[in-house]
Amino acid sequence: MDKKIARTASAGTVESSDCLVTVSPSEIFLFEYSGPNSTAFKKRTDTLVRTTLEQYGIKQASITIQDQGALEMTVRARLAVALERATETTNEE
Repeated sequence: MDKKIARTASAGTVESSDCLVTVSPSEIFLFEYSGPNSTAFKKRTDTLVRTTLEQYGIKQASITIQDQGALEMTVRARLAVALERATETTNEE
């Protein structure tokens, strides 16, 4: 069973050392990443997002991350919570 993005949901904050992750329905994969160190960490975060979406069986989503210096484990946790809030399970094969 795969999941699909059913609604817009967020997790996290824009406080220092945290990030705000927003997940929305989309017909394609869209990824927007911003923050003070976005140039240095965009590629790493893109890979993290794509890997996580693959684990959830999601191919279409709009993901926005406003990073304020969050550790990778924080970004991963915020993304997982936002996905859980935004998804519903499908029985499509």
